[in-house]
Amino acid sequence: MLLGLLAFVLANLDNAGIVTRDSVMMTVVVLASVGALSWFALAVSSYVALGPNRLTQQGQIISGVAVGLLCVVVMAPFALSATSVYTVWDAKKHVFKSAEDNPDVAPIKEEDPWNGKDRVNFLLVGGDAAGNRTGVRTDSMNVASVHIPTGATVLFSLPRNLQHVRFPPSSPLRRHFPNGFMAELPNGGLLNEVWQYANDHPEQAGGKNRGPRALMDAISYTLNLDIDYYVLMNMYGFADLVDAIGGLTIHVEQDVKWGGLYGTAGTIRAGTRRLSGEEALWYGRSRVGSDDFSRMSRQRCVIGAFAQQATPQKILANFNSIATATKRLAETNIPEELLEPLLDLALKVKDAKMSSLQFVPPKYWPGSPDWVKIRRASAKAVQDSLKPRRAKAATQAAPTASASPSVSRTQVRAAQPTETPTRNSQKANDSAESLDELCG
Repeated sequence: MLLGLLAFVLANLDNAGIVTRDSVMMTVVVLASVGALSWFALAVSSYVALGPNRLTQQGQIISGVAVGLLCVVVMAPFALSATSVYTVWDAKKHVFKSAEDNPDVAPIKEEDPWNGKDRVNFLLVGGDAAGNRTGVRTDSMNVASVHIPTGATVLFSLPRNLQHVRFPPSSPLRRHFPNGFMAELPNGGLLNEVWQYANDHPEQAGGKNRGPRALMDAISYTLNLDIDYYVLMNMYGFADLVDAIGGLTIHVEQDVKWGGLYGTAGTIRAGTRRLSGEEALWYGRSRVGSDDFSRMSRQRCVIGAFAQQATPQKILANFNSIATATKRLAETNIPEELLEPLLDLALKVKDAKMSSLQFVPPKYWPGSPDWVKIRRASAKAVQDSLKPRRAKAATQAAPTASASPSVSRTQVRAAQPTETPTRNSQKANDSAESLDELCG
């Protein structure tokens, strides 16, 4: 079995995604279960063959307990392997559906899963459907544009208050909003309202549960990029996922207050910090003493940190926790058949150049967006992403060592901040910038 396993690994060194196949997962579960039962049978039969009835009563009790412990010890690794793989398989079936069940998704060809494309675009949505709110608020919207051959990635961050987005001619909503989403409202028609509006008005959106499609259409038309797939990440599920990999190391430029009443639940101190899931969530969400655009800047750093720090070693070491968190985390139209090539692509992204472009003031005004300017900047960012990565500056500051805890807390229960300043403290750039340089 060990030689067979070694041969399988060596034969698939360049195809890590093969581990996502149902056949491979079920084979592992079956073999691990058989291995556990075989060791149990071996230990018990050997004990019986040795004739424990020749021992005294005390000797039989002691030897019986010893053999029982031995059975547990030898079976445990196999049982853990079987249950872990089964948990991941169950999570995969829960989150990812077959392409055959989604007419909006192109069929996946085994010989060409990307349908001849050299770039794939994912819409990453941070949604908050808390119990005290109606529907889903898409408060965080980023597009990850990935160059398939190299893994080079551009992260486009769109403000939630981007107004009056246009829909492409193919969208049913184009007929209802020919001049832009709720263009008749001077202070309405925000981008983070599109998803819920489409779900609430199926007669306009072309059917039930068309929120994801409507948002993908609007952002595709805004950036002039074809959005292939989306992932909706529940905010609190994301916190669980960060905890599952042991937290994120992030360079915090300045103190960030969070939760409670105007940031009274805690403060994430400036410096290089190891953030827990709750801290990473609030680092990306808090607007206390800042604004939406500052929050967007922090969100892209959290996404970049997760992409780089969720190593295969951490994933293997926290298999069950990650699988459990994933079931609570995501809604997506990524088909199950795409997982194998997607895992291979993810490994490329980890070591490739990652840059980011935010559409924030003063270069881009959400209330009166220049659509042509946004599209030109998007095209330029995609082109620039294929240029060689610049070396990090030698003068980059070293991580700040600190023996103090990363967050100071009071005994106030965390709650959503209610203060929403509107000023912008972020510098905007016409070109995409490296996340290594932006986030430290």
